[in-house]
Amino acid sequence: MTNARHVAPVLGEIDLHLFNEGTHRQLWRMLGPQRIGAGVRFAVWAPNAQRVEVLGDWNGWSGDELRPVGSSGVWVGIAENALSGQFYKFRVTGAHGREVMKADPMARRSELPPGDASIIPSDDIAFGWTDGDWMMSRRSVLLGEKPLRVYEVHAMSWRPDLTTWDDICEPLISHVQRLGFTHVEFLPLAEHPFGGSWGYQVTGFFSPTARLGDPDGLRRLVNRLHEAGIGVILDWVPAHFAKDSWSLGQFDGTALYEHVDPRRGEHPDWGTFIFNTARTEVRNFLINNALYWLEEFHVDGLRVDAVASMLYLDYSREDGEWVPNEDGGNDNRENVSFLQELNTVIGAEFGDVLMIAEESTAWPGVTHPTDAGGLGFSHKWNMGWMHDTLNYAHREAVHRRYHHGELSFNMLYTYGERYVLPLSHDEVVHGKGSLLARMSGDDWQKFATLRLTYGWQWAIPGPPVLFMGSEFAPWSEWNDVRGVEWWLNDHAPHAGMAELVGTLNALSDQHPALWRLDREPEGFDWIDNENAENSLYFFIRRSPEPSESVVVIANWTPVPRPAFRIGVPSQTTWTHILDTDSVRFGGSGYRATTARSELVTAEPVEWQGQPASVVVDIPPLSMLWLSEAAT
Repeated sequence: MTNARHVAPVLGEIDLHLFNEGTHRQLWRMLGPQRIGAGVRFAVWAPNAQRVEVLGDWNGWSGDELRPVGSSGVWVGIAENALSGQFYKFRVTGAHGREVMKADPMARRSELPPGDASIIPSDDIAFGWTDGDWMMSRRSVLLGEKPLRVYEVHAMSWRPDLTTWDDICEPLISHVQRLGFTHVEFLPLAEHPFGGSWGYQVTGFFSPTARLGDPDGLRRLVNRLHEAGIGVILDWVPAHFAKDSWSLGQFDGTALYEHVDPRRGEHPDWGTFIFNTARTEVRNFLINNALYWLEEFHVDGLRVDAVASMLYLDYSREDGEWVPNEDGGNDNRENVSFLQELNTVIGAEFGDVLMIAEESTAWPGVTHPTDAGGLGFSHKWNMGWMHDTLNYAHREAVHRRYHHGELSFNMLYTYGERYVLPLSHDEVVHGKGSLLARMSGDDWQKFATLRLTYGWQWAIPGPPVLFMGSEFAPWSEWNDVRGVEWWLNDHAPHAGMAELVGTLNALSDQHPALWRLDREPEGFDWIDNENAENSLYFFIRRSPEPSESVVVIANWTPVPRPAFRIGVPSQTTWTHILDTDSVRFGGSGYRATTARSELVTAEPVEWQGQPASVVVDIPPLSMLWLSEAAT
């Protein structure tokens, strides 16, 4: 056994103080492996350990001993002969007296699973970013001045034949541009041992997964996406972590990162540990991890996973399985404080990124400022909208009249938070079936209803999120081994669905009324949301420019409505800009058979509370958009 050179002075007192205080902002440059002259300094937090050694390729895995630095809980040493690319682990003699081999919590590169060693990164040459123009302009999305439309991607299965970040790059850019999405949202890319967790059971929080190559490969992908005008959102998982023995759990022989009480420290649904955010060092670890992805990989936003599980002490727990807070309530005040601190720090360090909460309850103020008592997120997934919309679309058309308010209920609360509208991976797994399979009716009606559902998602307030493959409307649910069923694009009904998605995105660019005032009540008006008998909805989307508005017509039955009068906000000529029943999208082409013009002139007939009206032919199970703007 050799002794690593003790280098306490190299690890500054200010760094240690800030870490223990919970206010360090670049922890990845303090802990983990750092190049020091001809050697590598290793530093790891293990306050209750009796001994810590680093073992690696350079010492024949015999162990270089680290030493504690004061009362900081950090152990430090320099391995003189360690080189970039070499594997290493810590051997920790814990408080219990047993030796355990551990991966580095701050490793910035990890071995390809099922291997579990950490790897000394190559930090000698800084990555050459060329996305400056994008980085300077991305704040406009946060401000709502540019649209947000998200294509959700599981990188490892988007195209399983593409095995590196570089392989994925150009095909992904081409596909996203063809569809017209503004952002890609990746399911978690931090290292995870079980591929079937899709990245949601993390072991290497600072390590991009080795499944697709080294960290610089991911940087190249983000850089190229930015150069192509496509933003990058990353799913981030601070709620829990995997229990693998070599990972964070019981790191120094004690419950260091996790709560010691299993009623707070173990998740009953996912078989994982839960972070103890009452510890300042743990909070600092997580906040630094968020900063790390934003700083080192130029990520444009984080979608924070499982926020609801963090907010409630009784989440997925029966009576007797949870511990109330000091006032007897079920709100997790430590995690509330952590999330507020997280968003405050992110706002101060990166005031131009998106922070999106996956929060499925009615917790108040998720997207409200922290100084007003909110959690401080920029956006929240609207899970209620998703459930209501899919439930409604699943009902037989003849029964929808009895559930008419289910579809419009979202508009009663939509301005209480800043929502996005997800049809995500969660809706096409675990036996739920694909979106297409969940629509009601025969095959033709299923396709028509899904086209109408997508039109609804794009038409009402809130940016759309669509999971990869859903653009082709597969019959089967997503499988992370098989990936996207690309062959469906050779079959007309499925190709027509992808054509529709691209058209929805293109029209959103051409008509800002469809998104520009998503956050403002004046951007939306019902024309008629009470026609339950015919399952018809009519509404207006408006832009800040008074000259443009879009009238939306939705028919949720397979019955066409010829020569139907609808109120419109102005007596002018209106243009049909969308018909989801068009043959080009795989529809029946009902309107084409009526030989009606794409232009319709409003008549001075007051109708449905509007000053003028038009008479249109409404196809079955369809959505029409009419615009008074030039096209």
